[in-house]
Amino acid sequence: MDKTPKQQKEEFFYPTAHYRGDFTPENLAFNANLQEFASRVSLLCGLETAGKIPPGEAYRQIKALWHELKESKKNLLDRTNESPDS
Repeated sequence: MDKTPKQQKEEFFYPTAHYRGDFTPENLAFNANLQEFASRVSLLCGLETAGKIPPGEAYRQIKALWHELKESKKNLLDRTNESPDS
């Protein structure tokens, strides 16, 4: 099945890798969040390097993305590692 130009564009700008770790729904969801974080940080770095956004704004946005990723880890991975007796 051929991909539409829009699908090709989405794949180009937002590439994803296949998950190869130990499969759990939580690991898969966190991996997707991690890939999105990396993609967005890369875009912000490019915008800052090109002078489209100031360094402070890039930092602020990356810091906000980092906090979202930490919350995702806490909600998805840290809960699965807790023992039922805790």
